[in-house]
Amino acid sequence: MTEQAEPRYHVTVERTAAGTYVARNRRGGEIRFSTGEDGGFAPVELLLAAIAGCSSIDVDTLVTRRAEPTSFVATVTGERERNEAGASFVTDLTVAFDLAFGEGDGADKARALLPEAVRLSHDRLCTVSNTVQRGTPVTMTA
Repeated sequence: MTEQAEPRYHVTVERTAAGTYVARNRRGGEIRFSTGEDGGFAPVELLLAAIAGCSSIDVDTLVTRRAEPTSFVATVTGERERNEAGASFVTDLTVAFDLAFGEGDGADKARALLPEAVRLSHDRLCTVSNTVQRGTPVTMTA
């Protein structure tokens, strides 16, 4: 009998108070989130942050080989909709990158590479956005 490997990604979510939760990974990282009414991140906002974060890491890795940005902001937006069965979901997801670089040959090369880095992240590199675009099924058990 072969032993089944542990899943690569593993997160637990613990309820800490009414409408408030903490997600923990195996490495000890924690993120607090909530229903969003207390100013905390709501789960959909965490999804948006995951998409922008994943692509930001890709873009950052590629462009900083040429030059360090003087500013780096990725903004992700989406709309909430419901289908005829009442299920809610997010549509029109858009990630916009706004990077600035100083002067010099390296900065010019980084600026020129930015559109290609964004394309590579979208088309191939970002596991999070690729998973969302693919529509991976989710199984829930109790």
